[in-house]
This record gives sequence, structure tokens and C-alpha cells, in this order.
Amino acid sequence: MGRTPEPAEAPVELGGAEFAADPYATYERLRAKGPVHWVRAAEVGETWLVVGHEAAREALADGRLSKDRSVMADRGDEPPARANMLNSDPPLHPRLRRLVAREFTTRRVAALRPRVQRITDELLDAAMSRPSADLVEALAFPLPMNVICELLGVPDLDRETFRNWSNDFITGDPHTERTAIGAMSVYLAELIEAKRAGAPADDLLSALIRTRDEDGDKLSADELVGMAFLLLIAGHETTVNLITNGVLALLRHPDQLAALRADPGLIDGAVEEMLRYDGPVETTTWRFAREPLTIGGTHIARGDSVLVSLAAADRDPQRFPEPDTFDILRPPQGNIAFGHGIHYCLGAPLARLEAKVAIPTLLARAPGLTLAAEPPAWRQGLIVRGPTTLHVRF
Repeated sequence: MGRTPEPAEAPVELGGAEFAADPYATYERLRAKGPVHWVRAAEVGETWLVVGHEAAREALADGRLSKDRSVMADRGDEPPARANMLNSDPPLHPRLRRLVAREFTTRRVAALRPRVQRITDELLDAAMSRPSADLVEALAFPLPMNVICELLGVPDLDRETFRNWSNDFITGDPHTERTAIGAMSVYLAELIEAKRAGAPADDLLSALIRTRDEDGDKLSADELVGMAFLLLIAGHETTVNLITNGVLALLRHPDQLAALRADPGLIDGAVEEMLRYDGPVETTTWRFAREPLTIGGTHIARGDSVLVSLAAADRDPQRFPEPDTFDILRPPQGNIAFGHGIHYCLGAPLARLEAKVAIPTLLARAPGLTLAAEPPAWRQGLIVRGPTTLHVRF
């Protein structure tokens, strides 16, 4: 997407196995030349990429950058799952967020802690019956999937089906993405109708069906599908990679692992440093310029596509001293791992809760935890950051 910038600038090529395993050296070279660059990657084509922290915050808060894909071109008939906050601008976005926030409260999230603990213990009971395991398969994937499905009231969603939908959605390939969204839209629409027809329940999806604001406004059928889709995908993907990347960072930095083992009370700061150092979302989804604008001194033309690299911004030395050092005692300095502005991730408290339960429990139960000889296999693509496998020994 996007267009050839003026004056002509050859796009910086991004991608490949080496980049997927460690994109930070590339981002460092780009930042040294400026905060915004014209790039090309297999799954996104050509686009502007923001890599500086100040410019990233500026872009994420700029209402001239639209999240509505129709700004670029007529997308035709979109499946209902597209009708969500991630793909909307004001005034639709604040309306949707307000209705969802009425039910997806900090109190509802906090009440999940005992269930998160029980699921974590059950998963580790099974995993630690063997001397080694793939941590993604054993803990990081099933924990958030079980939690978000229970929160929403999704009954017995087939694990492999859900995983395939989620993987297809984040590939960047338009065909596989659209197929996955279509399949999930059908599934969720049927689930919502079943909940409407059934007895009142206490799950989040049932609450969203019932909720009304002071003026009687409510979510439409398509908006309910869109919100359920967004909560399922975002509520799952962010936590999988936060747990996996966080454990990997600890195992690669024995001094930090020892500090956290010695004082589990450091977990809050440790999770924030995990988010900053190697967060679960490498790059935001698309934004499109409604009108000409300037970001970080770079002219963006109307209709241009823009991606914001959260990973690059959170390693910016102008914001974070010694940014490539993993330090769980680092003072809070405002990472943007979950975004910034009106599209700040609504599920961030849930992802943090799951990490703050799962990681200390794993460390307490596996005092001899080490990386296996087999190196982690990393996801390809710019959007989600994390290994597809992480083999450990208990």
C-alpha cells in the first residue's frame, strides 16, 4: 500500500528470518537516519514506517491518520468482524469504546485472577510431568485462549481451529486474512444469536448484548461480532507473546532472572520492562493519511499508508537510556507497547494480569528452568512479535 514518496526514495527492505529473530539492529540503523522511513516488506508492500519514540506518539495521537481502511480504497463488502474499534475513527470509535468499557471493566478483569492462577497451575502440572516442553504450546498459547474464551463465554472453541484463524489473521496475506475473518464472523454471529435466545448469563459477551448507555444506545449485531472478534484475537495474541518474550528475555539475562527469583515483588516492573524491551506487538495495524501532514519532519501525502513500529520506538535512546539493556529495575518511562491515544489497547490490563500470574508461577515451580538447545523459531511479519516455539527444560 502507499505510494512512491517525493523526492523518490528507494524503500528499505525489511523481512527474512534474520530480521524476524532480531529486528532491533535494523531499527537502530533507521532511527540514526531519522524517525520516519519509506519501507517495503512482503506482507505490507510499501509504506511509511515510524521508528522514533516521539514521532510514534505523535502519529498514534494524530486524528489526521485514519484507521478506516475505506480512506485508501473501496474495500467492498467487509465481514461483520471488521466493525470494531480497531478499524474505526471518531465519532464511531469513542461510541464503540464507551459501550464496551461499560462491561469490560478493571473489576471484571481483576476478578479473573483466581481463574488465571488455576489454569496456569493445571497447564504446568501437565507440562512438568516431562523434563522439557515447548513453552508456547504448553503455557503461553493455551492460558490466554482459555481465559479469553471463558471471559467472553465462548463454549469449547476448538483449539486448533482458533489457532488457525488467529494465525491466518496476522499473516498479512489478504486472502488468508479475509478467509479467517469470514469464518470467525459466521461462528460469532451464530454464538451471539444463541446467547440472545438462551437464559441470561454472566459472561462478557452476554453483558455486551444487554448493555445500553444513558441514551439507550446499544451495539448492533455486526458491532457485537466485531467486538467479540477483536477481543478474541487481541486478547489472545498479546498475552501469548508477552509471556513467551518475557520468559525468553529472563532466560537470556541470568542476572535479571536471579533478581526476580530473589524478589518476586519486582514482577510489576519486570513486566513493564518485558513490554518495552521486546513487546508482543512489533508494529501497529494500518493508518491512512486523510490529508497531507508531517510526522517527524517527513511529509506524508494524502492517502499514504503509515505503520508505527512500537518495538523500534521503545528502544529509542532519546527516550530510554541504554535501550538495548534488559533491566527489570528500570524506572517507569512510559513504554508504548500497547499503543497510545484513543486506540490504546483496551485489553492491556488483562494481558498484564496473565503475565504477572503466569511468569512468577513458572519461576517458582521450575527453579532449574533453562533454554533447551533448540533455538526459538520466530514469527515472520511486521505486526506480531514472538517465537512460534520456545523449547525449555524444567
